Amino acid sequence: MRLIGNVEKDAQVRAVASGALPSGDAVVVNSDGTVSVVEETDISQAVGSPAVFESGSTLWGFSAFDSNSNKIVIAYRDTGNSNKPKAVVGTVSGTSISFGTPVTIASNAQFVPMPIAFDSNSNKIVVYYSNSSNQPTAKVGTVSGTSISFGGAATIDSGATYADEASMAFDSSSNKIVVAYKKSSAAYCKVGTVSGTSISFGSAVQFDSLIAYDSAMTFDSNTNKIVIVYSYVSGSIRRGSAIVGTVSGTSISFGSKVI
Repeated sequence: MRLIGNVEKDAQVRAVASGALPSGDAVVVNSDGTVSVVEETDISQAVGSPAVFESGSTLWGFSAFDSNSNKIVIAYRDTGNSNKPKAVVGTVSGTSISFGTPVTIASNAQFVPMPIAFDSNSNKIVVYYSNSSNQPTAKVGTVSGTSISFGGAATIDSGATYADEASMAFDSSSNKIVVAYKKSSAAYCKVGTVSGTSISFGSAVQFDSLIAYDSAMTFDSNTNKIVIVYSYVSGSIRRGSAIVGTVSGTSISFGSKVI
């Protein structure tokens, strides 16, 4: 290949074509110095068939992978059965997934989303829901084969009377469960410790004086931090926000909210 004129100024090059070069098409430089048209390569994807895990009507499905049993656990609302919170265990094989029998988590729960997380320290599943008084509640689940069993209910915050807008994650650095929820029109967090089939929580920490709508939480294992993404209402607009939390013992502290 050789250059003609001032390339930096005129952006003109001369090259040997490999095959036809239609006018206006993008080209790439080959390993032998020639140029050819950029081409697409289609890669086939194997997609399995859908598998029904609940024959009735459902809402608010959340899932987690149990790396101890190598199973998928789905928590959901069975709206066809008095909105009862249920969990079901799935087994992946090739491009298929099969499910065990759904298990009722609580018979007297309220109708809210149900975040779920896997605690790899205790090898337990933790499910969030609201009890009959609409207080944020958690239960610890143990997967065995294609089923799951739950321990007793733990009220996360008895002062919260509307337990929606929740999210949850497992902090593998501190081996703690972190839960975000709504209380008194503000956003709060608590740190939970799993012991056997029970979970206990530390003190509530407010991370926003406004409600954190549609929150989602994840753990950054590079920095060992919790990140909560949510929206809050400013005027008539819901603004997307994020905040970083650091777990210490049974509490959590936060940096400044970033819009």
